[in-house]
Amino acid sequence: MLVLLSAGICQVFSMSSAWADSSYQDALSHFKQAPQTAPFFNNAYGYALFPTVAKGGFGIGAAYGEGKVFVAGKATGNTSLSQVSIGFQLGGQAYSEIIFFQHQKAYETFTSGEFEFGAQASAVALNVGVNAQAGSTGTSAKAGNAVAAQYINGMTVFTLAKGGLMYEAALAGQAFSFSPR
Repeated sequence: MLVLLSAGICQVFSMSSAWADSSYQDALSHFKQAPQTAPFFNNAYGYALFPTVAKGGFGIGAAYGEGKVFVAGKATGNTSLSQVSIGFQLGGQAYSEIIFFQHQKAYETFTSGEFEFGAQASAVALNVGVNAQAGSTGTSAKAGNAVAAQYINGMTVFTLAKGGLMYEAALAGQAFSFSPR
C-alpha cells in the first residue's frame, strides 16, 4: 500500500514536469476568453497564474504547480502551489488555476512569502457549460454561463480542467510560496 501511495505521489510530480511546457499565454488566453473570468482582468489589482497544476491521490493526495504573479500585466515574481489532502480520493488530473487580487492589500498578503488557503477555501471550476463550487466560503457557481464569483478576503480563485479523472471527497488546503523578480 505504501509503495502504491509513493508511486502515485511521484506520478503527480512527474506529470507536472511533463506538462511544464504549457505556456502562460495559453492559460491566460483561456481565462481571458471565459465569460466568468474576463471581467476580473479589468478590475483586479493583479493575479497569480498557474498554467498547470498536477494533482493525484490514492487515499492521501498531493498537488503541485509553478506560476507567476502579475500586476498591470507585468510579472512581479514566481510562485509555487503545493497541496496535501487526506480523505477518499483516487486518480489524477491537471488543471490551470488563477487567483485574482482585488486590491493591493490582497496582493501584499499573497506575496508576503508563505501564504495558505485553508481547507474551507473555494474555487470556481470552469468547464464547458458547467461550473461548480469546490468549497464553502461563499463563492458560488451555476450550470451554464452565469457565475456569481465573489472576492473573499480580497481574493477569488478559478480553475480550468485540462485533463484526467479524479474522485475526491477530501480535506485540503493550498500553500503558496513567492519569490520576487
